[in-house]
Amino acid sequence: MSELEGSSILVTGGTGSFGKAFVRTLLDRYDPRRLVILSRDELKQYEVRRMFDDDPRLRWFIGDVRDQPRLRRAMHGVDYVVHAAALKQVDTAEYNPFEYIRTNVEGSQNVVEAAIDSGVKKVVALSTDKASSPINLYGATKLCADRLFVSANHYAATYETRFCVVRYGNVLGSRGSVVPLFKRLAAEGQSLPITDKRMTRFWITLPQAVQFVIDSFDMMDGGELYVPRIPSMRMVDLAEAIVPGAATHEIGIRPGEKLHEEMIAADDSRRTLRLGDRYVVMPYVAGWGYTPPTDGETVPDGFAYRSDTNDLWLSTEQLQEMVAELT
Repeated sequence: MSELEGSSILVTGGTGSFGKAFVRTLLDRYDPRRLVILSRDELKQYEVRRMFDDDPRLRWFIGDVRDQPRLRRAMHGVDYVVHAAALKQVDTAEYNPFEYIRTNVEGSQNVVEAAIDSGVKKVVALSTDKASSPINLYGATKLCADRLFVSANHYAATYETRFCVVRYGNVLGSRGSVVPLFKRLAAEGQSLPITDKRMTRFWITLPQAVQFVIDSFDMMDGGELYVPRIPSMRMVDLAEAIVPGAATHEIGIRPGEKLHEEMIAADDSRRTLRLGDRYVVMPYVAGWGYTPPTDGETVPDGFAYRSDTNDLWLSTEQLQEMVAELT
């Protein structure tokens, strides 16, 4: 039994791909007492309200994580928070850096402040592989946000609120996924664009991401960065899985893009344990009384969790099965 059952929960960015899947899972399996969706777009909220048939357990707040008073109002009486709101496009960040800092960094600080002031029990913040050894502004803002949430446990040491971070890679079927793009181009008889045929990526499904976050609430002590052990895939294999036999062409790596993804940097290996279905990166300094897991396995010194050196891989056939489930 999860501690989320029968609780009051808030999701920032709750009308996004993750948010909708998370809400569906909670409504179907965990019967929350109250589930608050906070997001900026009234049209998306209207569409999602219809998707869930105006379920009476849902509450809808138009608001922005940049607005701390609005966050405090939305968090009144809330037990648990998932922070999923963020600006996420790598190239857009380079043209609009101030906006990304205001949402991803300052917005994260607002979530921390509001959660403590409102007496929230636990907060799980969603991160990204791009926050590990970042080479673009988006990744840098998410790394900063990760550190804010870990360090927030110092700030909340005399309060009951605790914070942790979940970091995972690309989500199959999420908004912005390459799957519908490749299908559309193939239907038009066009060659599929691949940035680099050597490229590898981590891959996780939406249901897996949702369950990982739910499990993290039950496991967390506060201060952890949880990373799931998930498989890698080659972009050329994904193209073959989506459109077998389709022609492909290389277009070159885009600005700020990595050839291979990383979720745990080698310099973090000294603080990393392998724990069942996940890795846990422990905090540098934990003055709030953090208790390290006693059943974790120390990773080798210099270990880096990268998509090209991963020990789990998806075959073309497995990718085909995963893509078929989306249609």
